[in-house]
Amino acid sequence: MFPELFLILVILIPLFAVVLESPVAQAIATRLEHGTNGEPEQTIDRVAHLEAEVDRLTNELMRLKEESQFLHRLLTERSRTESGANVLLREEDG
Repeated sequence: MFPELFLILVILIPLFAVVLESPVAQAIATRLEHGTNGEPEQTIDRVAHLEAEVDRLTNELMRLKEESQFLHRLLTERSRTESGANVLLREEDG
């Protein structure tokens, strides 16, 4: 019984040291020491601001996607017309 317990302690002590030194553990300890970050009203304002920013970025992303699709269609049609014109020129030369 004693050797198994000793082996478990030998393995767990370095594991706990690594976990407790991690940035996540340090952030949790800091939060517990200092309490929450700001008042609830500030948190609500920050969340509302972030939601508005996410909406703005979503709209911008949709606009860029539409623009990309338009340019892709434009370039595809242009390459088709150019390849068709090249075929006609080759037929006239031949």
